[in-house]
Amino acid sequence: MSVRLPRLEPGLLPRGRAVPLAAVTAAALAAAATLFAAYSTGVGDYTDARQPVPARVDDLLARMSIDDKIGQMTQVDRAALYAAGDIAAYRVGAVRGTTTADGYDALQRTALSTPLRVPILHSVEEASATGTVFPANIALGASRDADLAQRVGRAMAEELSATGVDWADGPCLCVARNDRWARAPESFGEKPEIANAMTAMVTGLQGGTLGGPASVLATATHFVGDGGTIDGIDAGDTLTSEADLRAIHLAPFRSAVRLGVGSVRISAGSWNGHRLHAHHYLITDVLKRELGFGGIVVGDGDGLDSIDGQEGFTETEVADAINAGVDMVVANDYRRFVALLRSAVRSGRVDPQRVDDATRRILTRKFELGLFEHPYADRKLAATVGSPAHRDLARDAVRRSVVLLKNAGRVLPLSRRDGKVFVTGAAADDLSRQGATAISGRTGTTILDGVRAAGGAVTYHRDGVGVDSSYRVAVAVVGEAPAPDGAVGRPSTLVPDPRDLAAVDRIRAAGVPVVVVLVAGRPLDVAARLPGWNALLAAWLPGTEGRGVADVLYGEHNPTARLPVTWMTGAAQQPINDGDGKPALFPYDFGLSYPVTATATPPPTVRPTAPATPSGPAGRGDGPVCSVAYRVINQWDVGFQADVTIRNTTAAAVDGWRLVWRFGNGQRVTQLWGGVVTLTGTTVTVRNAAYNGALAPGASATVGFTASRDGANPTPAGFSLNGDPCQVR
Repeated sequence: MSVRLPRLEPGLLPRGRAVPLAAVTAAALAAAATLFAAYSTGVGDYTDARQPVPARVDDLLARMSIDDKIGQMTQVDRAALYAAGDIAAYRVGAVRGTTTADGYDALQRTALSTPLRVPILHSVEEASATGTVFPANIALGASRDADLAQRVGRAMAEELSATGVDWADGPCLCVARNDRWARAPESFGEKPEIANAMTAMVTGLQGGTLGGPASVLATATHFVGDGGTIDGIDAGDTLTSEADLRAIHLAPFRSAVRLGVGSVRISAGSWNGHRLHAHHYLITDVLKRELGFGGIVVGDGDGLDSIDGQEGFTETEVADAINAGVDMVVANDYRRFVALLRSAVRSGRVDPQRVDDATRRILTRKFELGLFEHPYADRKLAATVGSPAHRDLARDAVRRSVVLLKNAGRVLPLSRRDGKVFVTGAAADDLSRQGATAISGRTGTTILDGVRAAGGAVTYHRDGVGVDSSYRVAVAVVGEAPAPDGAVGRPSTLVPDPRDLAAVDRIRAAGVPVVVVLVAGRPLDVAARLPGWNALLAAWLPGTEGRGVADVLYGEHNPTARLPVTWMTGAAQQPINDGDGKPALFPYDFGLSYPVTATATPPPTVRPTAPATPSGPAGRGDGPVCSVAYRVINQWDVGFQADVTIRNTTAAAVDGWRLVWRFGNGQRVTQLWGGVVTLTGTTVTVRNAAYNGALAPGASATVGFTASRDGANPTPAGFSLNGDPCQVR
């Protein structure tokens, strides 16, 4: 049997001065203890998959030098590597950035050439290495479908694993409270309850347990308060009370920790002027101790360099971040980081036990993922990348996330049998505008592809040239203008691309009904132009499957999504959020559907109109009846989240409604949105909100809620609307 002997670290002893005998003796005893541990455990224990993970971690940690440990605490951007061999020379713990399966395997072979053969973690943003790009988080938030989020996470994990990725930089659990924020598309919405439900994506990415088939370490980002920065400045300062920080921004992270999320990425911003990368209270006291998070706390981009506000990180910044509780640092200048952390340990500014704690967390996740046994890309999953099943899932996710905001004169849904369709706008035929940045081998369908596939005569011109009154309808796919160089991270102007708006003006001048599809990761400033549009849909950033938008346009899917954010009347209103008293163009949770018979017969021909505001009195009919769709979105041992969609199925309009149902097994509503709730024993009474009280014939309204439960969770037996029974669908 051979044993790798650990070496005494001379760098941990003071240099340039006399060393007390006691210090030498203590160091010698510590080294002797390490030697004894190595001999007593014997070589191979940490490589034995039959051993429990804590024992394997203990054995490996005992064999590691301080350089080995510091290397594990280092994450390097793939593009910043000076040389591939540095992965071995500096014992790098993780690499960040897109690469191929072959490229990843080459990096992994380099890591495994070191004496202890510790594999690297490979992290990317969820979509950047996959063939299928799913709708942005803001779109999934509009779906309100936690099960959908989990299935999307599972599909992502399969595609990521095929390329060697074992660590996803997501999901983003930031609650976007200002739509100017550059990362608003990564947020699920403006309220924590949406992000709480969408943490189901963590389970999708990681699987039932780490190390299972296609298990990818999920990362809850960015801790904490990122979505609430002043003026929406990326990596800015969130000025708010601790009570609001906990209620709004911390809540989704608490949910993710309960689901066993493997890592948490720290925001590069600040809370009340204190940089989060150096915030011991929030990272160690709250996240690690109070929430009980036992995974990897990883830094973000320039977060380390931002602590003192000066360019270039220092030893003080390194020590502050590690002592605050950051376990792994993203350092493009990784050679400098390694040297400064080693110096901080030698000088006593960083306790070696803190280094051991960080290394233990990192090694634990690597063992749990099975990287020591299966370090290379899982090529058996190569067929999943851009597979038909994943493309179908992405298409379904798109159509479940499109929000219908206006439909004057029932111009929608379109009919395949009803004349020519003109399509315009830069976002109509551009995957990158849909949020699917072009990479080698990536394919998809644009919204224009979807409209053409629906059948009929379709004409496209980017700028609306050639349209005339012979067209049944014109579909303008409008987005934000591409950001100029250097604009990344700057607050958005929230203005549609002027060239797209000019195309819409050409359509209107031709006397053609106008359907506008907004392709953007946030609300855009459209209030002044809305009266001239017949219909408006928010398609968000749909990813590679633009046909899902066409499914909604042509009535293949009746829109069910609702706004996850409050839609402003103008950019000057930002920030605007539900409950702040500011008048909205479209309120939070707003969303229209087609009349129930809309897909059975073609809608009548309409001409451009100047419609009223999205909501208003419709005139009440006597004794209305309705249909009800009751849906449980997510449930856990003591609670669940659900929504109820009511639809007016009579020929008379309803102006003001009261929905009543009774729970049958002790369920109790704890929070409700989209209406005003009253509880009397097991009876739930919900009255309309100010914006959704008018239900035209065939129109619908949805309320969502969370509730507690003691056991089984049966669907309520009956519902009534204004005293009349409803049919349960």
